[in-house]
Amino acid sequence: MSEPPIKYGKNEFKQRASTKKYEMAGLAKADTLHTGPRLPGRGAGCGRQLGSVNKKTEIYFHSSANFDKTGGRGQPQPRGKNSAEFGSKAVRLNRYHGSMNAPASTHSTTGFGTLEPASVPPKPAITEAPSPDSASGRPVHRFSPEAGVTMIDLMEGDTRRQINCLDHGFVALLDVMPRMVPRGQTADQAIVQSARVSYGAGTKKVNEDRGLIRYLLRHRHTTPFEMVEFKFHVAMPIFIARQWIRHRTANVNEYSGRYSVMPDRFYRPTVEQVRKQSKNNRQGGGETFDLAADVSEKSTAEAFVSFLEESERLYEKYISLTNQGVSRELARIGLPVSLYTEWYWKIDLHNLLRFLSLRMDSHAQEEIQVFARAMFDLIRPMVPVTIEAFTDYEQNALHLSKLEIEALQTMAKGGSPELQSDNKREQAEWQEKRTKLGF
Repeated sequence: MSEPPIKYGKNEFKQRASTKKYEMAGLAKADTLHTGPRLPGRGAGCGRQLGSVNKKTEIYFHSSANFDKTGGRGQPQPRGKNSAEFGSKAVRLNRYHGSMNAPASTHSTTGFGTLEPASVPPKPAITEAPSPDSASGRPVHRFSPEAGVTMIDLMEGDTRRQINCLDHGFVALLDVMPRMVPRGQTADQAIVQSARVSYGAGTKKVNEDRGLIRYLLRHRHTTPFEMVEFKFHVAMPIFIARQWIRHRTANVNEYSGRYSVMPDRFYRPTVEQVRKQSKNNRQGGGETFDLAADVSEKSTAEAFVSFLEESERLYEKYISLTNQGVSRELARIGLPVSLYTEWYWKIDLHNLLRFLSLRMDSHAQEEIQVFARAMFDLIRPMVPVTIEAFTDYEQNALHLSKLEIEALQTMAKGGSPELQSDNKREQAEWQEKRTKLGF
């Protein structure tokens, strides 16, 4: 009875290579086996680096009567002073997947038993004819939905869904990825699919999908949410675009005032919408002017609207100068930032939620809040479970600092609820949080 084939797995081979490979191949210890990348002048048979062989690799030492000493393609070559002594002995690397599958050869019996080729499942034969659109000549495999599964368009055939904002602006949803989903599901399923890729399909019940999405968002596992993307077309005043572009995680292509004449559209709030400078926030507006009770405040608000009307008249001068030959790229610099621009804006869901959390916040400028709320309304039907979790854990949640937690603990013991900080802004924010908490 012959001995079983001698087989070493990748890791075991690496551990025992310093002693066993020489004994198995019948080489002196000074000899080495070349398994590195192909080198000039070494022939076509140089194998790959051992470290690049996957865990399915199995190492076989065998003797072949017909082995080409130069090393057939995919065969490692002997190297060292006793390489001639190596004769017909060879090392064959077999793997389940890859380009190193060489045809089995006739094996002889050596002093350590009969060596047989690896039991490797053959690759499935490709019988499809190459697609005429395939430049590489490789067949393109097409897959249909599973039996009984009907795919639906999340936008229900719409090419555009638009919500108008301010006086001349809008937010339009043009596309979503995934666009096609199984009936009864939404783009939330792409998040679940991505999260479970490490262990297969996993559970598929809707309630379990909801629980997983809520867990991911609650614990800030953000990558699965990046698998959903939205493409928007937006028109907004330039001063809003300058705030918007601070979110640098999107793909943007904006209307160019160098190539085209800027459109005659300007944002002009009404007298009732003019706001005072906030007393607590240096970068924000506060309450509106009291038009009914204070004549001076009404006069100030009206003066501001008149100022905007005057700046809009610069557009006529802009057009006149471009007609006289002034370049568009220079003529545009005299126009006010109340002028409307527009762009295409594509972003993944994770970064969109970050945008919404900041721009729907009450501390954001009111005009950009209008656009953020419109965007929120457009994506809600596409990812309802995610939006529910976002509302619960981000939009309507409170985040406490270490000092705030300590203040709550002190208050629970009957102590003072005051924050141990001399920063007035921080104290004011803590007071606001306490009010929301009911303290």
